[in-house]
Amino acid sequence: MPKRTSRRHSWAEPYKIKMVELLKMTTRVERQQAIKDAGFNTFLLRSEDVYIDLLTDSGTSAMSDDQWAGLMKGDEAYAGSRNFYNLRDFVEEYYSYKFTVPTHQGRGAENLISQILIKPGDYIPGNMYFTTTRLHQELAGGTFVDVIIDEAHDSQDPHPFKGDVDIAKLDDLVRKVGADKVPYVCIATCVNMAGGQPISLGNLKQLRQWCDEHNVLIVHDMTRVAENAFFIQEREPGYASKSVKEIVYEICALTDAATFSAKKDAMVNIGGMLALNDPELYDKACNLVVVYEGLHTYGGMAGRDMEALAIGIRESVQDDHIRARVGQVRYLGEHIEQEGIPIVKPIGGHAVFLDAGQILNHLPQTMFPAQSLAAALYVESGIRSMERGAVSAGRNKETGENYMPKLELVRLTIPRRVYTQAHMDIVAESVAEIYDQRHDVHGLKFTYEPPMLRFFQGRFEALVPEPATV
Repeated sequence: MPKRTSRRHSWAEPYKIKMVELLKMTTRVERQQAIKDAGFNTFLLRSEDVYIDLLTDSGTSAMSDDQWAGLMKGDEAYAGSRNFYNLRDFVEEYYSYKFTVPTHQGRGAENLISQILIKPGDYIPGNMYFTTTRLHQELAGGTFVDVIIDEAHDSQDPHPFKGDVDIAKLDDLVRKVGADKVPYVCIATCVNMAGGQPISLGNLKQLRQWCDEHNVLIVHDMTRVAENAFFIQEREPGYASKSVKEIVYEICALTDAATFSAKKDAMVNIGGMLALNDPELYDKACNLVVVYEGLHTYGGMAGRDMEALAIGIRESVQDDHIRARVGQVRYLGEHIEQEGIPIVKPIGGHAVFLDAGQILNHLPQTMFPAQSLAAALYVESGIRSMERGAVSAGRNKETGENYMPKLELVRLTIPRRVYTQAHMDIVAESVAEIYDQRHDVHGLKFTYEPPMLRFFQGRFEALVPEPATV
């Protein structure tokens, strides 16, 4: 008999569905009114008017049966909750950090570390900014400096680790301002604003050496560290035989402290933490957390949520889970790419990023093409996405001018363990539909602009061109 040839098998989710949440279908007319009422801002839509919600993966994932069971083991004591000590032990086991300060979510931790480490006049380099991180740094008197490699600003560059730090840019910063003005380097794993792009362990080791030489700390935004570990396992020589759990630990052990939004990798609906190794910094954090969040053994979290978080940390580093999680993102991205639609390459870990600047190249960036594309996609299909471009970038606090980033993107963010491949097929088809109609999409202008984090609550109106006169 002829030898059977091996077949490539599709991936499948490593779970089965136990409960469903019904979705509401709307008409195009209803969606047109809804987006107008929301000021063309997808953040201001009512969730009940959304069919497939790809706004964010923050707090929107599905918890496991173990996590739900953990909620019933909540010790809601004001002080010394046993769930806190369980969480602390999990953080040290999986992430290496010795001290844990719970916060209500990641930005609570960003506030604490910024107030502890930054003095007015300091400079904080990072591998591309994140909105709330940069704001807390600025509120503490610091100035963010982008030191990511240049490839990260090119959506079509295939570099496998576009989250890497350009060490030469750090050297240039120190020559200009001095190492004493750089309290820490802020490193994000799977850089969100670059399209979910990972940093390599080789680059992180180089950065560790540079920081040791200059007496500078590394603060790790580990919101999506498990996804970053998957890409290292897949792409970096010498790590194919390592587990995601092992790689996550190695990443964290190269840094001094970490902020963590537990609402992403760990799949809980609320929560975060500041993780530290230095006992003096931990003592300062314990003093501050009482002011802004709560006692140091619960911070901004209930006992039950700390228990679900601890379990979620364990589940987040399971190889089968993370392979399926990134696999679903790739499935969507590859289907969109097959339609000839420009997206950020390589496909990232938590979302597919549409290159709105290329798709709507008839609109100048001053008309916010990414915001316009996100609104148009909702009207077309009921799919909610979000802008990651000039609106998110905000204004220069000194000049008042709009920042105009090179990347003008729409993020299709996939919650973990929520949607099926059929949902992804619908998303790809809907993006293709709006791409075919792209020249009919109009630009936007602000009608209300908040002074900070304007992408959350800003409102817009359509810039409809005047009809041509004969």
